[in-house]
Amino acid sequence: MLAITYGLVDQTTRSESLTLVQPDGTGVVVDVDLDGAPPLGQPETTGDGPGLTPPGLDPAELRDHAAQQHTQRMLTLLGQSAIALGIMTLVSVVLGWIVATRALRPLRAITATTRRITAENLDERLSLDGPRDELTELGDTIDGLLTRLDGSFRAQRIFVANASHELRTPLARQRTVAQVALDDPAATIESLRTAHERVLAAGAQQEQIIDALLTLARGQAGVRSSEPIDLASLVRDCLAHSQSPAKQQNLTLDAKLSPASVVGDPRLIERLIANLLDNAIRYNRPGGSVHISTSTSNGMVELKITNTGDTVPEDSVDALLEPFWRLDRART
Repeated sequence: MLAITYGLVDQTTRSESLTLVQPDGTGVVVDVDLDGAPPLGQPETTGDGPGLTPPGLDPAELRDHAAQQHTQRMLTLLGQSAIALGIMTLVSVVLGWIVATRALRPLRAITATTRRITAENLDERLSLDGPRDELTELGDTIDGLLTRLDGSFRAQRIFVANASHELRTPLARQRTVAQVALDDPAATIESLRTAHERVLAAGAQQEQIIDALLTLARGQAGVRSSEPIDLASLVRDCLAHSQSPAKQQNLTLDAKLSPASVVGDPRLIERLIANLLDNAIRYNRPGGSVHISTSTSNGMVELKITNTGDTVPEDSVDALLEPFWRLDRART
């Protein structure tokens, strides 16, 4: 920058003014062109008029003196410019450091808090204050990510606890039945057959729970395959498997099925329908009914299943989507 400034000033100031002292003590100001052009367009001859070389002075000598004066003046200007540039650079560095420190303070807070957060304290948040800028937006984004991670970890812990409880119950029943049968000194073929049937029933329950866990895991992993499906056809298949448990509780299954085409994973959708039907049958009153219908309206497909059981309280509706959740929180 100094070199450019020096060059520009040097090119724009190619003339110097010299003050000459005459023998009579008077001073004469002479403008000398460093490029050798005659001053004011006049020939370099003797004379004492404006812009003319005073008598007795060599024009070449005047240009040498002017060149020395010009060089000295440019060096002085260069030194002053260098000092000013140095001061401005120092001031700029200090101001830049202050501004950067204040601007990056939220970023340091984000880094420190993020390093401190682990799976055990996912409830902590950055909660950045200050004006709405890119850093506060980044902090809010990280807070949202931490909220989702906290929810996922909580759901995972609840899922593991519920799954363990659901599997422990049939395993304990199976072990108890087998132990009672073995400890009975008067056991007969009929009692052993009954015990084995109960063990097989407990094993079937475990298989259903494991199948439900696998289905839930596949559902949480996302839909991997999609294809056109007739929802009404899947409902008919599920109704065929639900006839036996419905008869055991003397329930009436009422189906009004209209063509309803959807796109999705057939296994997951079938499992969804089966779970809804199973709940509608299991949590119903003896002699009640289950109503199921499929329809299409305004491009939207609707699957509706209702029963004559107890009404779910309004404050518990959101919890219906939690795995293994039951209204009375009791498990058997």
